Amino acid sequence: MTAYAALTLSHSESVAEIQLSRPDVVNRFDSTLTRELRTALLELRDDPAVLAVVLSSTGKHFSAGGDFKSMLAANADHNVLMRQVDEGRDLFRAFADFPKPLVVAVQGDVFGLGASLVLTADAVVATASGRIVDPHVRMGLVAGDGGAVSWPVNLPFIRAKRQLLWGEPLTGKQAHELGIVTELADSAEQVRLVALDLAARVAALPPVAVQLTKRTLNKYLHSRIDDVFDAGMYLEAISARTSDVAEAVSAFKEKREGRWTGA
Repeated sequence: MTAYAALTLSHSESVAEIQLSRPDVVNRFDSTLTRELRTALLELRDDPAVLAVVLSSTGKHFSAGGDFKSMLAANADHNVLMRQVDEGRDLFRAFADFPKPLVVAVQGDVFGLGASLVLTADAVVATASGRIVDPHVRMGLVAGDGGAVSWPVNLPFIRAKRQLLWGEPLTGKQAHELGIVTELADSAEQVRLVALDLAARVAALPPVAVQLTKRTLNKYLHSRIDDVFDAGMYLEAISARTSDVAEAVSAFKEKREGRWTGA
C-alpha cells in the first residue's frame, strides 16, 4: 500500500475510507494533497475488495480549499501554474470517473476545490450549520477547477450561477433543502458514522449492478466535463496570473476589503 503524508487510507471489510489528515493547515489543497488524493482514488478503484468509499476529514473543518502559498507561487511563475493546472485536471477527472460509490462526510466547512470535489460524490453527509462555498471569485480567480461543472449539475442553473458569481456560502441546512447534501447529521461527530453506514449499505448490494449504474451516471457528468471543464481550468489559469490574486491573499490575511485593479 502507498505511504501517504496528507491523508490516511484504511479498510473495514468492503468499505474503504480516505481521511484528510492535516487539520493544522485545515486540509488545504496543495500539490501534496492533490497528488496523494488522486493516487488513493486510483488505488481503491483497482482494489476488487473495495465496494464503497468514504471520504472524510479531520479537525474542525473539512477543507479550506486552495493553499495560499500555492496560489502565490502560481501567480509568480507560469511553469508552476501549468503544473498545478495539470494536477488539478487529473484530480477532478479521477473523482468524476470513479466507478464505485463515494460518500463524503463533511464535518464542518468546505471551500473551493474541496466543495467542487464533494459535489461529485454519490451521497453527502453534513451538519446543518456547516458551510459549503466556492469563493474563487472573491480570491480573484475563475471558478474553473471543477466548480463550473459540479455546481450546475447538482443545482438549477440560475442557483449555481448565484453561488459561483457571488462566492457566498450555503449552510448545510440550505444545501440539504436544495438537494446537494443528501443527509444531515445531528453533530460533527455523527457525520462520519452516518457516512460509513451509507457506504456499508451500498456495499452490501449486488456490486456489478451498483458499479455499472455508477459508470452510467458518470457519463452524465462527463458530458458536462467535455463541454466546460478544460475551458474553465485554462480561464482560471489566466485569472491566476493577475495582480488581483495577490491582493486577495493580502486582503484576507489583513482582514480588510480588497482593492481590485482588474489586471
